[in-house]
Amino acid sequence: MSTLAGLTAALDWIGLIVFAATGALVASRKQMDVFGFALLATATGIGGGTLRDVLLGQTPVAWVRNPAPLIACVVVAVLVFFTAHVLQSRMRLLLWLDAAGLALFAVTGADLAMSAGAGTVASVVMGVVTATFGGIIRDILGGETPVILSREIYVTAALVAAGVFVGCRLAGLPGSTALIAGFMSGFVLRGAALHWGWSLPRYRERPGR
Repeated sequence: MSTLAGLTAALDWIGLIVFAATGALVASRKQMDVFGFALLATATGIGGGTLRDVLLGQTPVAWVRNPAPLIACVVVAVLVFFTAHVLQSRMRLLLWLDAAGLALFAVTGADLAMSAGAGTVASVVMGVVTATFGGIIRDILGGETPVILSREIYVTAALVAAGVFVGCRLAGLPGSTALIAGFMSGFVLRGAALHWGWSLPRYRERPGR
């Protein structure tokens, strides 16, 4: 269990940094000041985890008990503020970083929910919330159309990642195997959607009877 806890913590930190970077990159596209960078990076990095902790009754939430994640988001924001101009394709990089963060947070969010005693369905939902809510805040604050309202496969990828992780755990697979399987399934699905333009079928208006 100590190995699993260490792996989960490492993935959670990676996801935090990746999501904070995506928020800062949105701020760079909007030509915000350094405080705008910090706001979007922080909201993206810890927004989903904050909602998850509140829904699970884990109060005070993680970054209130330990401000290290908040500080890390601000540090990432400042670094991106001075380095974003060297990136050749910030939008494409943003999408791929977001895909990695999405899959990472989906599995770590589901794992933390299971550790808190949540049921199977609730753990999957908490994984999706952790993975997507920060991105929703980022897009709203950045004046972007929230990616979950677009045609792209986004929430579905988080759902697959969390579902595969929880399913593997219920099947008795080692925690590290479940984490890797969940992450890879979500990242591959989201990456394939980005590469080939996959999307779910949309509702089409039909004449009434």
